[in-house]
Amino acid sequence: MRSDPRTALRRLYRQVTPMELTQTQVREYDRRATERDETETATFGVGCFWGPDAQFGAMEGVVRTRAGYAGGTKRDPTYHSLGDHTEVVQVDFDPERTTYRDVLERVFASHDPRRQTRKTQYQNVVLAESAAQWETIDEFLAGRGLTADGIDTRVEQLSRFYPAEDYHQKYKLRSASSLVDAFDAAGYGDEDLRESPLAAKLNGYAAGHDADIAEALPASE
Repeated sequence: MRSDPRTALRRLYRQVTPMELTQTQVREYDRRATERDETETATFGVGCFWGPDAQFGAMEGVVRTRAGYAGGTKRDPTYHSLGDHTEVVQVDFDPERTTYRDVLERVFASHDPRRQTRKTQYQNVVLAESAAQWETIDEFLAGRGLTADGIDTRVEQLSRFYPAEDYHQKYKLRSASSLVDAFDAAGYGDEDLRESPLAAKLNGYAAGHDADIAEALPASE
């Protein structure tokens, strides 16, 4: 992923001046979020999944994110027994606020599709889930004079996504105890945190990405 000095500065500022968050705001933000059956899903890998989980969580229109493993044949992979799978991120987005093409723009802006790392775990991969996604991928690449077969980024059909272990989910957020404490107070378990729309945004916020989360938060009691 390409580094941005502004991201590092925002991250430092947010560490020095942490956001105040209450359990009421956690519950209310998530209650208002777009329902899962009203979202679409994109799955892709661009290196270690911690970074893109945070980056895409901050993206406008993305509702939920989760880190995981896909692209291989091993059943029930784990971080220490990954087999031929790749670290990937799955994002649920609101199609009324963003599109699959918008997600692809971010994915391909974050890496060079003409280069590929040898280690399967960290390879660049786009995993299509439907015929419509395949069509969008082909059109997107064609607009850049590229084809799926002519680039080093793997473009494949998604067969199955395996969520990664809990400690990999919302990794940047988990290091911000002042924010995680509000989720604990709200009674959120590990799966709740992984699937929380607010956690997705705050994970991006904690990593220093543009996430205008303060204005979107409900008023605290």
